[in-house]
Amino acid sequence: MSGFVEKPEPIQVPGLVHLHTGKVRDLYRDEAGDLVMVASDRISAYDWVLPTEIPDKGRVLTRLSLWWFDQLRDLAPNHVISTELPEGAPADWAGRTLVCKSLDMVPVECVARGYLTGSGLAEYRESRTVCGLALPEGLVDGSELPGPIFTPATKAEVGEHDENVSYEEVARQVGAETAAQLRQLTLAVYARARDIARERGIVLADTKFEFGFDGGTLVLADEVLTPDSSRFWPAETWEPGHAQPSYDKQFVRDWLTGPESGWDRKSEQPPPALPGQVVEATRAKYIEAYERLTGTRWS
Repeated sequence: MSGFVEKPEPIQVPGLVHLHTGKVRDLYRDEAGDLVMVASDRISAYDWVLPTEIPDKGRVLTRLSLWWFDQLRDLAPNHVISTELPEGAPADWAGRTLVCKSLDMVPVECVARGYLTGSGLAEYRESRTVCGLALPEGLVDGSELPGPIFTPATKAEVGEHDENVSYEEVARQVGAETAAQLRQLTLAVYARARDIARERGIVLADTKFEFGFDGGTLVLADEVLTPDSSRFWPAETWEPGHAQPSYDKQFVRDWLTGPESGWDRKSEQPPPALPGQVVEATRAKYIEAYERLTGTRWS
């Protein structure tokens, strides 16, 4: 059993209808029919949404997504309409709220990988493939792939794990034309972002995107190229052959699986609250990623 350790009650705002509480984001619909997406400071690990929040995390994700949307505007339209707070919304929503187009979402996590790690590495070690795509011999943890690959996954509910699927399965689910569009756009956006990140001393190992249709146009949605949806590695320490240091919640994962937490990941018991030093170290990593990528001081 996994999911929320303590599921939050949705905030009620006049004129907004609460639709969904996700791992990080709360989703509402306004009276115009647009979506209002609020990024909380919640953090998840090992399919659990933890009871401890990371201060400013939601604002970092929102501000970084907006920055990336600007960098990608010529490649893919995005769903953002406004960053203005809906009338009556709590002050804490400032900086973490996006008013977005309501799209016909594609039920696929569009993952691009440029480096071998994570679930891709586990599959490669068994079969020399990732999502059924054959890769050359001799790759190790952290190796750069011969070229970026599209490795889609299913969208999981809170408390469940995304599962890698083949391109053929995506084509079966959404149609051959849409599957081809998803692959082309995912790899194009990844390539642009990889090059931008590399100029700033960061390796973009892999990332996932979500797309939806606005009429007949495929639109980039949700968050994009954040430490929650991507693996960012410091370029100066990148060295294939072992796990890389990462701009994400690795401090959280390491503490949870270490002896200090007292938590057994294989049990059905929820994970404990995070100590202050883990919270601060994780917050600092998110902010460092934002500052290195955008060249802007966090304030």
